[in-house]
Amino acid sequence: MSALVTGASRGLGAVMAVHLARAGHAVAVNYHAGAALADEVVASIRSAGGVAEAFGADVTDEAAVTDLVARVTASLGPVDVLVCNATGPQPAVPVEDLTWEDHLDQLRFFVKSPTLLLREVLPAMKERGRGRVIQIGSDMFERALPRSSAYVAAKGAQLGLTRSWARELGPHGITVNYVAPGWIPVERHEGASTAGYIAETPMSRQGVPDDIAAAVVYLASEAASFVTGTRLTVNGGHTID
Repeated sequence: MSALVTGASRGLGAVMAVHLARAGHAVAVNYHAGAALADEVVASIRSAGGVAEAFGADVTDEAAVTDLVARVTASLGPVDVLVCNATGPQPAVPVEDLTWEDHLDQLRFFVKSPTLLLREVLPAMKERGRGRVIQIGSDMFERALPRSSAYVAAKGAQLGLTRSWARELGPHGITVNYVAPGWIPVERHEGASTAGYIAETPMSRQGVPDDIAAAVVYLASEAASFVTGTRLTVNGGHTID
């Protein structure tokens, strides 16, 4: 079984790729910039006995996505598990300065990209009567922090896609789910204080990338074959659905 993880050269995506490989998937490690980092992820997987290959592509570009899925299929086989994780900058923008382009910047990653990717992998999934689509969302849709309205709106749209696709694709044996991490510090958060967030979290600890990866592995597995259209929030109870 092959798994395509977008935005997998670092952060949450890299850890998801490693965990999926441990679970037996041949993993396509997608990156846009940072080929060296993607190669490190691939090397880590291979050193542990797994199968992985790095694939560069801008997953917001239609032609690039078509080419990406063709390359992954030729190298690792048809995509069984699609993990839509790629993201871009998320600047704080007060509403008085908010533009339509600000919205489009977020929608490109959380609506356009998943749509392009699903369209490309869907024919093979339908043919096999099985597939797993896992969207990486955010609990920001519930937290609705100020100055983040474009990001929050796009994450809400991504959740809507998940639910609609789950109903449409369920008859084909394809599940579509949404993992909503809380704040999980990764490389770009180095030096940030976590004390306030932990104080608001019932589990009294900060989440780590392994927590998110474990949820992704579960949703990709046969154990989750009857789970679809679900938002799985992984934030230690920071928000309660």
